[in-house]
Amino acid sequence: MGELIINLETVNPIEFLGYNNSRLKLLKRAYSKLNIVARGNKMIVLGSEEEQKKFEENVLSIIQLLERTGKITDQQVEDILFGKSAIPAELPQFQENILVHGNMGKLIRARTPNQKKLVELSEQNDILFAIGPAGTGKTYTAVALAVRALKNKWVKKIILTRPAVEAGESLGFLPGDLKDKVDPYLRPLYDALEDMIPADKLMFYMTNRTIEVAPLAYMRGRTLDNAFMILDEAQNASSLQLKMFLTRIGPNAKCIITGDLTQIDLPRNHLSGLKNTIEILKDIKGIGTIYLNKEDVLRHRLVKEIIGAFEKSNEEKNVTHEQQASDNPTKSKSK
Repeated sequence: MGELIINLETVNPIEFLGYNNSRLKLLKRAYSKLNIVARGNKMIVLGSEEEQKKFEENVLSIIQLLERTGKITDQQVEDILFGKSAIPAELPQFQENILVHGNMGKLIRARTPNQKKLVELSEQNDILFAIGPAGTGKTYTAVALAVRALKNKWVKKIILTRPAVEAGESLGFLPGDLKDKVDPYLRPLYDALEDMIPADKLMFYMTNRTIEVAPLAYMRGRTLDNAFMILDEAQNASSLQLKMFLTRIGPNAKCIITGDLTQIDLPRNHLSGLKNTIEILKDIKGIGTIYLNKEDVLRHRLVKEIIGAFEKSNEEKNVTHEQQASDNPTKSKSK
């Protein structure tokens, strides 16, 4: 009598086994000749090799469906176990711009023309710059692409990073260990992940470093292969920092850099390197750039109005400065 161990680490065990072990009971009923025990994130199966092989094929089909959709019904499990249906080659999340199935069946999709273009360019390029104002979904879409790549086993890990720069205010001394000190800067990335991955599964991924969320400075010296890398808030990085990050990418890695050139939080004596880096790399094949705008904003309706008002104000200021410079050419030259 052989022993078969099936790992359930890539799915939520509760979702797989069912509440009150309803789906585990279905498995036991379908394979009554096997001794099936669920322990934590593993299933231990005792019995003949022939029965184990059939059992493993069906269980892996259930896991595959659960990985792709995030949830499964007792009827779907029964259909797979009793040969009434197979896993379709094309599942719904690959249609209608759906990227991943999030928590509670939430559909994460590209919703605006520019977000759809972001997805297309990411698939066509290994490095992509996604630039746009707050609320345009650039970071959220990038994280969804990374989660999709992980779920489909296109990559082995996700690296999420951003510069630890205060947004125009001093946070002062933060108590706790290193993680406690940097987590406030990385909270938006955690929020996106929590929308897309169940809490216990996310905790597992964070613990075994399948998903890493870290300040930009901690990327130095690393080479990241088979990974999906995201640098968020890149407008707060210098040219040297951006060069350091981009040169971490391994042969089988993808990278998205997001930023908002209108919200630079660096001190006055520090320059953002984002615009300059995009210009330097614009002619390299395999590097793309997408610009999102206020039409892509999906937050409260007033966010779009706020962005438009600030854009108009900045344009008026630029016109005023140009007029002052032309009216006072001598003063402008002396400066």
